Amino acid sequence: MDRQSLVDVLRRAGCVFAEDEAAILLAAACGPADLERLAARRVAGEPLEHLVGWAEFAGLRVRVRPGVFVPRRRTELMARRAVELLRDRPRRVLLEQCCGAGAVAAVVTRQLPDTEVYAVDLDPAAVASARLNLPAATVLAGDLFAPLPAGLRGQVTVLAANAPYVPSDAIALLPPEARDHERRLALDGGADGLTTLRRVIAGAGEWLAPDGALLVEVARHQLDPLTEYAGKYGLNPIVHTDDEIAALVVELRPGAQPVP
Repeated sequence: MDRQSLVDVLRRAGCVFAEDEAAILLAAACGPADLERLAARRVAGEPLEHLVGWAEFAGLRVRVRPGVFVPRRRTELMARRAVELLRDRPRRVLLEQCCGAGAVAAVVTRQLPDTEVYAVDLDPAAVASARLNLPAATVLAGDLFAPLPAGLRGQVTVLAANAPYVPSDAIALLPPEARDHERRLALDGGADGLTTLRRVIAGAGEWLAPDGALLVEVARHQLDPLTEYAGKYGLNPIVHTDDEIAALVVELRPGAQPVP
């Protein structure tokens, strides 16, 4: 199969970026037979990132094992804000909750290599991927704050939590790439999408440094209920958006200005 034939096959299958995907598959294939196999799996709906073993994220190649949540481009805003918050701190401690492959932490460690990094996920496959991407970090398997060392309490400068926020009833509406090939626990945020995020907010105060910040990603329609809930724990919001990548990140910290 030549390049143009591959592009045509991918385009007919509905791949929006068929030319880019064809280039990646051609580079990944070990030969014609392997290329045919990869193309067939892609046409059948498997995520490109699972086929080739990596995802492009903020200029990095983040290694992603099959079944693991593929980092979305919109989460680059969270990574950028984490770097901005950490850059001028005398001590940098990042905790990435629901870390998946550890994409946010990978950006931080690339730009601020002296940052002390912890990453946590409930999915063993995600933890395995994160350990590949974060060899110098402490990557832990478990439920949110449960596996963290007690000495980390009150020390976290930035807590970045890309927790699942898709409402349970909306999972069936997701593209097949996500719905059929990523772990449901990485997608399902409960009835209104905020179940896990509420748990993160409720526990964050115990772990954040006095001048620390919690970064979370949500859909726009979830902004009001999330910030109202955060206010119960003394956390006020600053909202960051990037329309180019359809991103919305809420920065929660004591003393911040409320949303207008």
